[in-house]
Amino acid sequence: MFTVRRSKHNPLIAPDSAHPWEASGTFNCSAVKVGKKTLAVYRALSANHQIPNFPEKLSVIGFTESADGFHFENRRPLITPEAPWERFGCEDPRITKLGDNYYIFYTALSEFPFRSEGIKTALVKTKDFKTLERHPVTPFNAKGMALFPEKIGGKFAVVFSVNTDRPPAKIAFAFFDKETDIWSAEFWNDWLKNLDHHAIDPRRSPADHVEVGAPPIKTKDGWLLPYAHIQNYFGGEALFGIEALLLDLENPRRIIGRTKGPFLVPQEKYETDGYVKNIVFPSGAILEGETLKIFYGAADTVSAMAEVKLENLLTALKPNNNFVARVGDAPILKPRKNFPWEAKAVFNPAAIELNGKIHLLYRAQSNDNTSVFGYAARQDGITFDERSTEPIYVPRAPFEIKKQPGNSGCEDPRLTLIDDTIYLLYTAFDGVNLPRVAATSISVKNFLAKNWRWTKPVIISPFGVDDKDAFLFPKKVGKNYLVFHRVGLDICVDPISSLDFTPECIKTITPIVSPRKFMWDSERIGINTPPIESDNGWIVLYHGISKNHHTYRVGAILLDKKDPTKVLARTTAPIFEPELPYEKEGLVPNVVFPCGVVVRDSVVFIYYGAADKVIGLAKIKLSDLEKMFE
Repeated sequence: MFTVRRSKHNPLIAPDSAHPWEASGTFNCSAVKVGKKTLAVYRALSANHQIPNFPEKLSVIGFTESADGFHFENRRPLITPEAPWERFGCEDPRITKLGDNYYIFYTALSEFPFRSEGIKTALVKTKDFKTLERHPVTPFNAKGMALFPEKIGGKFAVVFSVNTDRPPAKIAFAFFDKETDIWSAEFWNDWLKNLDHHAIDPRRSPADHVEVGAPPIKTKDGWLLPYAHIQNYFGGEALFGIEALLLDLENPRRIIGRTKGPFLVPQEKYETDGYVKNIVFPSGAILEGETLKIFYGAADTVSAMAEVKLENLLTALKPNNNFVARVGDAPILKPRKNFPWEAKAVFNPAAIELNGKIHLLYRAQSNDNTSVFGYAARQDGITFDERSTEPIYVPRAPFEIKKQPGNSGCEDPRLTLIDDTIYLLYTAFDGVNLPRVAATSISVKNFLAKNWRWTKPVIISPFGVDDKDAFLFPKKVGKNYLVFHRVGLDICVDPISSLDFTPECIKTITPIVSPRKFMWDSERIGINTPPIESDNGWIVLYHGISKNHHTYRVGAILLDKKDPTKVLARTTAPIFEPELPYEKEGLVPNVVFPCGVVVRDSVVFIYYGAADKVIGLAKIKLSDLEKMFE
């Protein structure tokens, strides 16, 4: 229900070969806003070995500043190894301004070869980034410590990761009556005796890993804590992602909400390729007006930044956060056992509004798994008491007539009105060959009169290509019409010169949206509904399935108003997902699958198939849907 956008200026801080101390890496940046300036500290990785008998590149903490928050200048080393407890490197700073002081916590490496006992937290306190007051902090293994930007209950407060190199890692909190307790070994040894009392564990499985990311951001709803959640860290392929927690303002150990999954994963080249491939790691955050800026390290090489509208993110973090509301707690249409052609299932409905009435064209399935289209209508679009007793569309062509037992027929319709003609695109499947997109049409006059005189169906996608989930764009773009469809794993958009369809009229296959690795739509995606026109562009719903959970969720993409082949934005999180029993239990469990939308009085009616068994209806204000792309 929110959109995260990477900065067009990424990467913000990149290695500089002219500076040996930062020639190999400049990543995990943490920043504060002071007046109009952005002050940042970051981990800098040297070009070569700088310590005798130490084969690793040395890490130090660099300092830089920016007048606009994007272009950083005056880079210099700030914290370099000096004391025994940091002699093998200073890593991953988090900076907080509290009062007149800047507190920079960082990871200090005291032993080589590296082992957990030598990886601890240290602190630099400064007023001017020139005079540095240094302290070792934790006498035990810990990383990622960050100071809250204000006292909580009159106490200094920190959040950090414990046992990061001696799993399982936990996110923990500590509160101090006086500043000097922060670096008191006596305090920490006493604190450690009750670790579980101080800790939370947001891992999703025992194989996962968590680390504190940015210092907490205070919001009206709670403390916002971006953090690193790494799937399969201790087995299989490690999947780095950025998530967020919402914590109680007075008691941050109480979790109010959390993101349902990562909202940023390695995708861009500067995130996938580098010193360590496929890493995004949050290390800083700044709130500017309504925009949250999240600074992160990418591929352990560069520092980057992403933005999200705070209100939208907070809404997604809260319990009962759905913008999309189901209409009632039961399906609006169910199979009818007394009609064999739809006795098994009715689902995936197309929708269109004509003459003040909403009409549905839905996929119906018989007990022999043949799919046809049924019809239902109602002025209110909710209680569909007008319903066909016979299918209004059945397999007619060889490419959709059953060739062997099993699934076959006409599937998942989408309707588009252009002038006085209604165009129907659907998936045609004979049970043997790959599914393909078929097209037909009917006049508005015949449709309203229920004279189901459809034109002869034709295949419009190339032979031998797995092609489905298609709709026709409602307006001509330049000299062509556009077909949106799913080919293989990608959502594609391709031109056709005429609506007098000829066989295989799609000549090109142009992907515009692909699965996002590690996210809720990582396994497979597909187009859902014809577009909704808004002030900012065309909004199209699509479905996604993750590799970890075979669940069909729904997201949205925003297309350019003048050039709908151009994707402007894509929701980071799904806008709705299976929640009710009839969405979770059916012929295919855990499915919501819209094929039709109608906008009435600035409210979007979303008609969807649930668990490949029944039809549901959900609503969302158009303004709320538009907000997701802000």
